Amino acid sequence: MRSLIAAIGGIVCLSAAFLGQPPSARTMRLDYFHTGGTSPEVFALDEVVIEPAPWPGPAGPTEDRLRYGAYGFDVRDAASKHLLYSAGFGSIFDEWVTTEEAQSVSRTFHESLRFPAPGAPVTVSVRKRGSSNTWQDVWTTTVDPKDMFVTAAAPEPHPGPVIALQQSGDPARKVDVLLVGDGYTVAERGKFEADARRLMEILFATPPFKDRRTDFNVWGLAPAARESGVSRPSQGIHRASPVGATYDAFGSERYVLTFDNKAFRRVASYAPYDVVEIVTNTRTYGGGGIYNQYSTVAADNAFSPYVFVHEFAHHFAALADEYYTSPVAYLPSEAREEPWEANITANGASPKWKDLAEAATPLPTPWQKQEYEARSRAAQAKRAEIRKQNRPESDMEALFQEERQMDQRQFPAEKFFGKVGAFEGARYEAQGFYRPEVDCIMFTRSQQFCAVCRRALERAMDTYVK
Repeated sequence: MRSLIAAIGGIVCLSAAFLGQPPSARTMRLDYFHTGGTSPEVFALDEVVIEPAPWPGPAGPTEDRLRYGAYGFDVRDAASKHLLYSAGFGSIFDEWVTTEEAQSVSRTFHESLRFPAPGAPVTVSVRKRGSSNTWQDVWTTTVDPKDMFVTAAAPEPHPGPVIALQQSGDPARKVDVLLVGDGYTVAERGKFEADARRLMEILFATPPFKDRRTDFNVWGLAPAARESGVSRPSQGIHRASPVGATYDAFGSERYVLTFDNKAFRRVASYAPYDVVEIVTNTRTYGGGGIYNQYSTVAADNAFSPYVFVHEFAHHFAALADEYYTSPVAYLPSEAREEPWEANITANGASPKWKDLAEAATPLPTPWQKQEYEARSRAAQAKRAEIRKQNRPESDMEALFQEERQMDQRQFPAEKFFGKVGAFEGARYEAQGFYRPEVDCIMFTRSQQFCAVCRRALERAMDTYVK
């Protein structure tokens, strides 16, 4: 096994990190271009590769049990049509088409699908969620693993050694989390490891991850950057960081994404991963999370513990944002169809989580909504002014701390605090969408998930743990 890993990736040390367990399969990655706007979507194959690291899950047929995501894909044996693998996912494209820019122009995004490398030709079909949450195939391609253009060449440059931050067992039977550093120089690799370990401990101090810690492996990678930090275009800061993380995604100053999917995937391919968090070597508040793609966090901000866990939940279990007073780049929703995410609903009288609500809790559930909105919108105005004046990050952190203290005074005093109900205000909308509890880490900068979010996270864990 060591000779195989060395041959395809030049990383003999990785086999020791896998606790001596043989990999279930090799990992195939299908890269493609996703183009569109107001015009129809177009998909175009880029390349098919065999990644250096082995497949982190079981090699046998695996069906998507959760059915989350705006998109999904199915891998079927080309001859028998039997399902071999399926998964749901979100995408930068799906978020971008809800912005104002998408109403007038088209753009192309690079995306990837990963699955166990098959032994015979397969058809790979991308499906998209339509009205009433129905699925429709939007692109199908055939992949022959023996095609001469399927490459197993290890990408260059090598990102450096894989750090085993926590080893709990065979990757095929665990959730494998990969923390990738971006904007760390060679001299700062020790800082990355310290940042990664700190964030890992924050995650495992938060229920339900706390009680399921042994179900996780955690790995770290920090490709060397030429200079510290990542891009922040609104401040004229541009960095050619290894993974391409950048602030100001879609014009939102706090939203951190990478639009260089190829660079990101090449770095991540050296480690086994189900879930990946990009840790940026920055102080400015920011982060992001896209289901089954990746999440991001600014390592040095005082509120990185909140951002890390919040964005991780987006990526890992497709939890939706429950806040609605913060400015976002997305246009208001014109429809009130039932969302597919587990923690929001358009039906306040009979929410999808009604089984967790006590009979004495009214649905929809009253709360001091106007009081919260008044002070939250005032805080947003202060936040915008801090950024406009380019004041120190400590001023922003002080404002967030003040907001947190006000939340801690209001929410415990609510009549239905700690109860599952249907509280209006969620998914960036003040009306028409409801969240399960009056407070949750998906709503404010608290550090606790509500009961509904905890259940969704548990269900996501169960799909990986065998």
